[in-house]
Order: sequence, then structure tokens, then C-alpha cells
Amino acid sequence: MKKIFIGVIFFIFFYNLYALKTLDTISSVDIKKIERKYGKKAKKRAVLWSEMIESLRDEKILKKLKVVNDFFNKFRYIPDRKVWHQEDYWASPFEFIGVGAGDCEDYAIAKYFSLRILGVPDSKLKITYVKLKKRIRGYDEAHMVLNYYHRRTSTPIVLDNIDKKLKLATKRKDLKPIYSFNASGLWEAQNKTKTLKKHGSNKLRKWQDMMSRI
Repeated sequence: MKKIFIGVIFFIFFYNLYALKTLDTISSVDIKKIERKYGKKAKKRAVLWSEMIESLRDEKILKKLKVVNDFFNKFRYIPDRKVWHQEDYWASPFEFIGVGAGDCEDYAIAKYFSLRILGVPDSKLKITYVKLKKRIRGYDEAHMVLNYYHRRTSTPIVLDNIDKKLKLATKRKDLKPIYSFNASGLWEAQNKTKTLKKHGSNKLRKWQDMMSRI
């Protein structure tokens, strides 16, 4: 049983890496698949996505972060139950582009994959589950953002669909981080900005399900 368990962990880890390596561009085949499934408006969004990616290849990191953040923040926010008829559905970037709408994790995932396509290392990007502070009731709303770490111990830059401007995490007093993840790991937040405690590989079921649709 122990050998089987270890084998499953290695499969999950290398599957994640393989899926990310194969998604290094937005191909004409990808665009045609999106058009067939979602229609001509979706094709236009996919073409704009592809053009945005190609235009940023040689740009500096701050411009990549800003343009990718701005691009997806133009999409409509619609809850999962209205788009996918489920309470919590993590859409792949292709599904998000296809529908043109989604909720917080869909924005964060699409931004994450776009920056990975642009060559930003996985170690510098973490999708972060946070509690969003309300003025009256305190930290009570579940939310997801994408964090960019210039260095491992740097205060991250937050890419968010609610507060749409790039800001350092120290400037986001309304966010309380709970845990973070990317293709290679899962971390527990120890404080608001820098400290993360790793809990091994990313075995989140919804992440694995999303990856299987890429």
C-alpha cells in the first residue's frame, strides 16, 4: 500500500508539471476548440488572449502582471451556480475564456496559467485562498487571489478581481490569507505577508479535476 501511495503522489506531481509544460502557448487548435464549444464571441476572446500573451513575451515582469490582471478583470463576475450549476466549480482557463465569466478562483487560475505561459516560474506564483473583510461583520467572505513573489521572502503583489489595482499584500488590509497553492505545492499562511508553511504537494481535488480538463 505504501508503494502505491507514493506512486500516486509522484503521478500527481509529474502530471501537473506535464500539463503546465504542454500549455506554453495558445495555439490555433485551442482557439478552434473554444469556438466549436462556445461560439464566435468566445473565439474573439481567445484570439485576444493569444495576442495579449504574444505581445508580453519580452516585457518586464511588472507589465506582464498588470496587463494580465487587467485583461481578465474585464470579464464578468458570475457565481458558479449560475454559470456551471454547481456551488464550487474551478474552471480551466479555456472554460473561463469560453464563457467569458466566472467567480474569484476562475480569475486567479486564468491569471496564473497566463503568467506561467509567459515564463514566470511556478515558485513565484501562488493562488491564495483568503477571507475578505466586510466593514461590519469582519473576515467572513471566502475569496481567491493570485500572489506574485519576486523573491521567496518578498512581500507578494496581489492580483485581484475585486480591488483591481496591483498592490502589495501589506496594503490589502481587507484580506486574511488562509492557504496558498500552485502546481507544485500547498502552503499554510503563517502571517499576512511573507511566511508560508509548506504542506507537501498540491492534492486539492478541485485542482486535480481542473487540470484534467486542460
